[in-house]
Amino acid sequence: MEIIRQAEEACRNENGAMVEEITIVAGESCGYLPESIEIYFDIIARDSLCEHARLIFVRVPPKLRCRDCGGLFIRKPFSFECPDCGGEGEPTEIGREFYIKSVKTVSA
Repeated sequence: MEIIRQAEEACRNENGAMVEEITIVAGESCGYLPESIEIYFDIIARDSLCEHARLIFVRVPPKLRCRDCGGLFIRKPFSFECPDCGGEGEPTEIGREFYIKSVKTVSA
């Protein structure tokens, strides 16, 4: 519902506009599945300015930061080893984000 609220807010500045497209940045570790969001979005968006909007998801893979060299890297299965220096990686916030990147509107 918050996605719809924010997208409709973007339309209110343009008289008679409808939401055509919403681009959402969703980290792979954010806890939200794009498929679930799409199902609920279609139901909740009925009779709103977002009723015919298309959702586009930009997926962000989680990255670790090496404790030794500070480099960012995508973890390989069963390993936390930095591919550059062999140091140990620790979790970051990269891959946990979830936000609306853009709202595209069209005149009705």
